[in-house]
Parts: sequence; structure tokens; C-alpha cells
Amino acid sequence: MFSYIIRRGWQMIPTLLGVMLLLFALYNLVGGDPSYILAGKSLSNEMLASIRAQLGLDKSLPEQFFIFVKQVVTMDFGTSWSTQQPVSDIINNRIGPSIMLILTWQICSLFVSLIFAASVAYFNGSIYDRAVTILSTIAMSISILVYIIAGQYFLAYKMQWFPVYGWGNGFWENFLIYIPLPLLIGLAVSIAPDTRFYRTCFVEEMNSDYVRTAKAKGLSEQTIMLKHVMRNALIPIITSVMTALPYMITGSVLMERFFGIPGLGNEILKAVDSSDFPVIKAITIYLVIAVMIFNLLADLIYKLIDPRVQLH
Repeated sequence: MFSYIIRRGWQMIPTLLGVMLLLFALYNLVGGDPSYILAGKSLSNEMLASIRAQLGLDKSLPEQFFIFVKQVVTMDFGTSWSTQQPVSDIINNRIGPSIMLILTWQICSLFVSLIFAASVAYFNGSIYDRAVTILSTIAMSISILVYIIAGQYFLAYKMQWFPVYGWGNGFWENFLIYIPLPLLIGLAVSIAPDTRFYRTCFVEEMNSDYVRTAKAKGLSEQTIMLKHVMRNALIPIITSVMTALPYMITGSVLMERFFGIPGLGNEILKAVDSSDFPVIKAITIYLVIAVMIFNLLADLIYKLIDPRVQLH
């Protein structure tokens, strides 16, 4: 397994290099000249030349790409154009709230959806199965904006069970006071599609030949479900979860925006609004690295769940 991890680590280098080339090309083709943005109203030829020299834009394209590679290797993307703060400080301050929201959301959603999906698959074709399927379809047809606005109005404003908006300074204050309402709304959004997908995985495994063989041998339904069906059904479920996790960190833009959570999603919106390219480049590179690491973790978890899986 160790050699597999090393080999996958080496394979990440050309992938990351390709993404850096693409990002650098897009930045130069459609990003425009950032010196005009930074100069603002103090636009003069001397000012523009000074800013271009500070940003390295007066160098050739290969030299500029080498500077970009150096930034990625050292994880030092300079300072934000809009706030003049180091980009690393911005990301370090923003990653915590995003991880707190996304991890809590994903773990709770996975646990609840697995229970629903396994029970629905066990009673496949029953009234319970049909009712859950219909409710899931209805829940999936409602926009996340409706969930957010209704949750804030009824649960926070009318009933005053939760704060409508805000973020505190301490971990437990945020976890116990400010996270529960976004978490409830996130679960309402994600449980329905997750349950339907997981149910399909369970039903497909339950119709397999090895399940009929296990029943013919006299194994109990619980043993077949927990020891055999669950293990095989978890493979596509893990793929889905591990693939979605990196994108959820930046994809929770609406939740962070509506609830005032100072996470990466909010920071991306601010960076795009102000054309803050150092922040955009840094978050893009971090996201690519996260995707590759989570894919590697998914492969390792396959091996832990099912020892028959061969890692090549």
C-alpha cells in the first residue's frame, strides 16, 4: 500500500502542473492587466510601470510562469489585491468555518441517508419504500433558496430557535449556536438525493447472485445485509462522498452568504467581485490538491472495506 501511495503522489505532480498551465493561460488570456485595477484613480504611466514591476508582469511569460510555480511550491501566493493581507492568512482564517460546516453536514447526511437507504432497500417495493421515494422526489424538486428563506423566517425569526445570521469567536459558540440552522437546512437539501442514490446501490447488491447463495446457505437477513450487502454497496457511496467533499468546501457559497459564515465560499465571492486574482489562484490550486488527496483516500478506504480490492 505504501508503494501505491508513493506512486500516486508522483502522478499528482504532472496533473498539478497541467492545471497550473491551464490556470496561467486563462489568467493571461482573459484576466486582463491587473495593474489597471490596482492603480485605480492614480492612473499614470509611472504608476502602471511600478505596479507591473512589483507583480512581475514586465517579465517574459516563461519567467512569469516560473514565479507562479514557485508560489505553488512554497504555498506563498503573495498579498490580496483588495485587502493587502497575505493570501495564506486569508485562507487560514476562512478554512476553519467552511470545514466545520461541511464536515458536520456531510457526516450527519451520510449517517442519516445510509439508515434511510438501507431500511428502504430492505423493504423494497413496500408502501414505506414508495412513500420515501415520493417524499424524496418532492424534496429534491424544491430549490435550496426556498429551504434557506423558509428556515430563516420560520425557525429563526418566528420561533426564535436559532439566530438568523451571524458568527461568533469561539468553537463551541459557533458549533452550538450558529451551525445548527445551516446544518438542518443542509440536511433537508442533501438527504433526499443521497437516500435515493444509496438505495439504488443497496437494491442492486441485494439482487446479486451472492445474496441468493447466502440465503440458500441459511444466513440471516441481518448478517447478509450488514456483512455482505453493506460492504459492497459502500464502494460507490464512498466514491460519491469523497468526490463531493472538496467541492462542498467551496460550493457552500449560498449557505455561507445567507448565514454570514466567514468561510471560503464567501471569500471566493468577494475575490471574484474585486478581481482579486491571487486569492482566486490560491483557492483554485488548493481545491485541485484537495481533489487529488481525497481521490487517493477513497482508494485506500476501498482497500480497508474490501480486502479483495487490488491497488495498482
